[in-house]
Amino acid sequence: MKKIKSLKLSLIILALFTSSMFANGLSLNSIGTRALGMGGAFVGLANDGTALYWNPAGLAGQTSRIYVFSTDVIPSGYYKMDAAGIDANIKTNNYISPNFIINYTMGKLAFALGVYVPAGLGAEYNGADLKNLTAPFGPYEWMSKLAVINISPGVAYKVTDNFSVGLALNVYYGMFDLKKPYDTPMDLNGDGVPDVLPQYSESSTGLGYGVTLGLKYDVNNKLSLGATFRSSTKVTMDGTAELPDVNMKDDFTRDVTWPMWIAGGVAYHPKNNMTVTFDAQYSNWKALDKLTAKYDNWGEGVFVLNWNDAIQYRVGFEHTVSKAFTYRLGYYYDPAPAPDETLNILFPSSTNNAFSAGFTYSLGKVQLEAAGEYLLGAEREVKAVPGNAMPGKHLLNVYSFSVGFGYNL
Repeated sequence: MKKIKSLKLSLIILALFTSSMFANGLSLNSIGTRALGMGGAFVGLANDGTALYWNPAGLAGQTSRIYVFSTDVIPSGYYKMDAAGIDANIKTNNYISPNFIINYTMGKLAFALGVYVPAGLGAEYNGADLKNLTAPFGPYEWMSKLAVINISPGVAYKVTDNFSVGLALNVYYGMFDLKKPYDTPMDLNGDGVPDVLPQYSESSTGLGYGVTLGLKYDVNNKLSLGATFRSSTKVTMDGTAELPDVNMKDDFTRDVTWPMWIAGGVAYHPKNNMTVTFDAQYSNWKALDKLTAKYDNWGEGVFVLNWNDAIQYRVGFEHTVSKAFTYRLGYYYDPAPAPDETLNILFPSSTNNAFSAGFTYSLGKVQLEAAGEYLLGAEREVKAVPGNAMPGKHLLNVYSFSVGFGYNL
């Protein structure tokens, strides 16, 4: 009975660990080195190859170009629970994503093909720092890692000199790994007392399809307006779950949906060499009320999310100092979609203020770019409440660095 009582806190906490992979801390919020430097306020501007992501209509009329860029996302933070003596830091890992986009213009018509990573991150902890969560068992491996690759062909057409439309197909290939303690202790001796809490691990991949629609209207040579709609994309993940401690294994499927995304943007040019941008970007997180894993032999595992819709507000600034050099600044506000009741440490979610800066150095047809972003998270203190709450203090900060190379065709 003593062992069972000591597991009470552990079971409440462990019930929370899901394979949800949508928290705002897990998204690459600014695709492209230029966009990252401008805080992702790029829907109304959309004037390089990453328009394929931000607003496909912006591809029309662009210079044909090959663009290669890579982003390194580095999370840091902690989880603290004084009552259990827990003070665990997120390991400072590097999550590097290479990306490639080529766009080609033929008069009023433009085409593009991109292979890029719109989402990817994870979290990992030293198991010894979290041992009190599973006492008297443990320590365990605690790790999540997500990568999503989008293979995206796109087309844009300049309907008039001022108005363009664009369409991109999104083919998502998702990869997800998770390691944590199993949710339920097992009685292997048959004496009614749990004697093992197995290590749990899973790995899965899947495909999903969606579209991005974009509109862009140049009011005059100083003001541009943009609007983008990205459909929700359901990715059916197939994988295998293992309990190596007890030599158990089972296959499973899980439908995971990236939410609908709607954005509007304004780009204003107060001077010929200066641009100011503003975006509002809405994500329909509320559609993710739960996730269900269907195991071949273990039944179903249902994870409740109950997330809230969120709107990000972004501003960007760009100043071309000379033919060779342009610098950028950006800021955005990113509210947390996850409520306290479903917050977990392997997929942290926080309300963030993000600051960014970047530059481009041009050498004729060649452009060299770099940008950095610091996402400053607000600490969340979760109280012990009925349900799946994970009490304690949660903090996530993220640093991103991106470098890019462009070549005009």
